[in-house]
Amino acid sequence: MADLRIVSPGLMMTVQDLGRTGLLSNGVSGSGAMDPEALQIANALVGNAPGAAALEFAHMGGSFTATAECLVAVCAAAPGLSIAGKPAAPWQSHRLRAGETVTVGATPGTVWGYVAISGGIATPAVLGSRATHLRSGIGGLDGRSLQAGDVLPLGTPGDLRPRRLRNPWRVRSGAIDVVMGPQADAFTPEMQHRFLSATFTVSAKRDRMAMILDGPAIEAAAGHDIVSDGTLRGSVQVPGSGHPMVLMADRQTTGGYPKIATVVSTDLARLAQLATGQRFRFRALNQERAEDKAIAARRALADALAEIAREEPMTA
Repeated sequence: MADLRIVSPGLMMTVQDLGRTGLLSNGVSGSGAMDPEALQIANALVGNAPGAAALEFAHMGGSFTATAECLVAVCAAAPGLSIAGKPAAPWQSHRLRAGETVTVGATPGTVWGYVAISGGIATPAVLGSRATHLRSGIGGLDGRSLQAGDVLPLGTPGDLRPRRLRNPWRVRSGAIDVVMGPQADAFTPEMQHRFLSATFTVSAKRDRMAMILDGPAIEAAAGHDIVSDGTLRGSVQVPGSGHPMVLMADRQTTGGYPKIATVVSTDLARLAQLATGQRFRFRALNQERAEDKAIAARRALADALAEIAREEPMTA
């Protein structure tokens, strides 16, 4: 079996797939990629199934080698990407020969990036997924971030002819859309208006569990403690500090703070990819409009994956 060997790890580099499903009632977080669409594009470029395990990193991708010939694709803004010392383009796959080193470097303009290898990363599945959940120490490689010298098993690759994505599938900008609730009524109309009219800033207090936002305080009318109930990826909790907290992939499954809104699925990855210090606003959609956006986004992703599959493979 071929291996992937970490020469120098990227920041917060972990093994991730599309996460665990059906286990929230047992207190098991879904985990999985912070940007599931980018993960699926990376996998398609190397001929993997959409949910195959890959590497996720933040800001800096590090370097690695493989012990056998394979395809590699890096999905991130990676101007310094190189293979065996030669410049390479992101958002397309490249043939990696045994022993050659891939260096990803810094990824300005992208927070979360993905490295897919043909055959996928074949660490043991835990509770139906290879995704790493750092706080509980499960999945990936020993449930932890990757370190220099780590060796990851790879699955069997298929076609080793590189492919590329010619057209962007995700072109979105402007406000981050939310559906208000489920505890919007814990906030006065004035506070709900403040939440939707204010400009927030992505703070440095962020990880795979949550993003804390800087901006005007949002105060709950009857205090910020509620009986704990279920949370979703994208839940916008408001703790006693008044600073909204957007829950992400590694979130806790229940929480005792009121949730003023939920980020719609189509905008959650875009929010996760905003750089620290970036400013934005929220916009409220009704449920029907949010569902329409979700359907359109799934269709655009499916079209992009189909485009990659139809693409005439490039010569190495």
